[in-house]
Amino acid sequence: MLNNKADTIEEYILKRLNQNADKQIELKRTALADEISCAPSQISYVLSTRFTTERGFVVESRRGLGGYIRIALIPEELDQKQMLYRDMIEEIDEETAFEEVKAMLEFLLQNKLITRREAELAAQMSVNLYKSEAAKKLSAEERVRLIRSIFVTFAEIT
Repeated sequence: MLNNKADTIEEYILKRLNQNADKQIELKRTALADEISCAPSQISYVLSTRFTTERGFVVESRRGLGGYIRIALIPEELDQKQMLYRDMIEEIDEETAFEEVKAMLEFLLQNKLITRREAELAAQMSVNLYKSEAAKKLSAEERVRLIRSIFVTFAEIT
């Protein structure tokens, strides 16, 4: 037996997710609160504590008239490491400074996602792409493509 409203809300959402083939649902906060007989704040609490990225969920929420809650189960093949790499790759653009790339590499190293050797190799390649004589001949788009390829490679070997 469920011991509290939070368990009831969680069970309801999980049941709906499992019924949906694409493992994604969209709900109305007030309608869900009315159906389960709880306050909308209880739903917000459950979403923020039980449907987290760490637990394998992505939650998108918009409040107000026409608001919704979209909950998706992260596919197992797209784990947290892959999401991190994807976010880093998306962050790299023509405005990304060498120091930002170096900070990303340091973050990966500190979190044991890459080895010291990999970090040093990637940092040296990045230096060459930003500060060498050859770098002056590269367009910003080419540099972005090459820097992103470093992180794509890390994502593939992780």
